[in-house]
Amino acid sequence: MTDALLSGDERQFRDSVRAFVDREVVPNAARWDAEERYPRQMLRRFGELGWLGTAFPESVGGSGGGAVHYALLCSELARGSAAVALGLYVHTALGAAALLHLGNPAQQQRLLPEALRGERTLCWGYAEAGAGADVSTVRTRARRDGGDWVLDGAKLYITNATFADTMLIVASTAPDQGLKGLSLFVVDRGTPGLSVGAPLKKLGMGASEMAEIVFDGCRIPHENLLGQENRGFLQAMKVLSLGRVASAAFGVGLGRAALEAAIAYGRERVQFGQAIVRHQYVRFTLADMATRLEAAWQLSLAAARLIDAGAPFDREASVAKLFASETCTWMCERALHLSGAQGQMRDSPAQRFYRDCKVLELGEGTSEVQRETIARHLGI
Repeated sequence: MTDALLSGDERQFRDSVRAFVDREVVPNAARWDAEERYPRQMLRRFGELGWLGTAFPESVGGSGGGAVHYALLCSELARGSAAVALGLYVHTALGAAALLHLGNPAQQQRLLPEALRGERTLCWGYAEAGAGADVSTVRTRARRDGGDWVLDGAKLYITNATFADTMLIVASTAPDQGLKGLSLFVVDRGTPGLSVGAPLKKLGMGASEMAEIVFDGCRIPHENLLGQENRGFLQAMKVLSLGRVASAAFGVGLGRAALEAAIAYGRERVQFGQAIVRHQYVRFTLADMATRLEAAWQLSLAAARLIDAGAPFDREASVAKLFASETCTWMCERALHLSGAQGQMRDSPAQRFYRDCKVLELGEGTSEVQRETIARHLGI
């Protein structure tokens, strides 16, 4: 991929992440996937390296940088393990970012430095059995009781829930107001009335952990409200700006892993007296994969640079996310196809990439949601 326009600092950051991934993530990715357990020690390592603080100001314990740095981080990590990148993303771009933008000084001081050092893990609790793209259908309730809030309900498909120390929970505080009646709350593990289910079995992203969170009369102090009452979720949606760009970067990183695996296999697999990369169909397929990957990366970088410049980026982020995620799915399918029977084996990286890719079209707004956003910007 072309990174000619990266600054010296951005290039140095990319190279340091790439070297770490090659050394410590790629050799372990298949094992972590098979064990279906997130490598928790990685979050602590990322914190020690300062990567959890990427795009966070130094005043709260961050490492500085911006959206381009974060896209580079996500892309390089996803090349090694998309599941590991997903856990980092939920911890930082959702959990820590919500604390940064909506937390009061006391909340930030208590939670953010530890989170950015990897000493406190975070998750983002929005999804429910009946609430996905339709945010207004959230059924988890939070009601006032004296100086406390009491939460009842359940969250489903929550990444990092099995080991998160602190959870950022979306609950309805004014059910009659729908979307405009949703608030955010900070809930610490161990709070009475909070329980977390066993890790859910998934098709892909095996090394990430996802579970249900249940609230049964879960009592938290009033100061655990994050942002404004009845407005917290809307406030969060305006400031959690890295999501679609990060998802696009995931697609680029995973797509690159699929391309590299397909090239490596094509060089060693011999048919009709020559390596299959010498056959025109295979060569042209690999060329198409490289072309689409390049386009996905440039779209991702362009959206990230708009965020860093403080410019409007809504359309560009949706374009990048849509194209990169769907390109990734196509590339992983092609890599699996080119790998033939060997690609169907559980020790083949191609099958892991194929299982991991599809969720990128669903998270951070489905492809249909992205198309609606793009169409709205077309005035139609």
